[in-house]
Amino acid sequence: MKKYKIQQSPFIVPARDGKLIEEHWGNSTGNSDISIAHMVAPPEWSEPHQTPEFDEFTYIISGKKQFEIDGEIVVLEKGHSILIEKGARIRYSNPFSEPCEYLAICLPAFSMELVNREEEGVD
Repeated sequence: MKKYKIQQSPFIVPARDGKLIEEHWGNSTGNSDISIAHMVAPPEWSEPHQTPEFDEFTYIISGKKQFEIDGEIVVLEKGHSILIEKGARIRYSNPFSEPCEYLAICLPAFSMELVNREEEGVD
């Protein structure tokens, strides 16, 4: 039996906000300990605040991405990366004119049960 797996067909997470989410490894592949996803956030994209129960690493491939972390604004560009520890109140957005392509790695794997998204308009 082979001691490796090749992922050639990532799970495309349905998104109504124009964001591309390709989960290569995670709950969709039976890996609840880690998720690895390739994402593209369109210009002017944002999502509600959340307080995840997982650590999230983000690596920016192209464009810029804005992070609001416990009230502090951080902007990353191509080649930058960040670790946001579980329990931080975070809001991800791309308020810029170009798409942002990035990789996201979550430990344990991303799930809707662990993300704790707030309702729109709650601050």
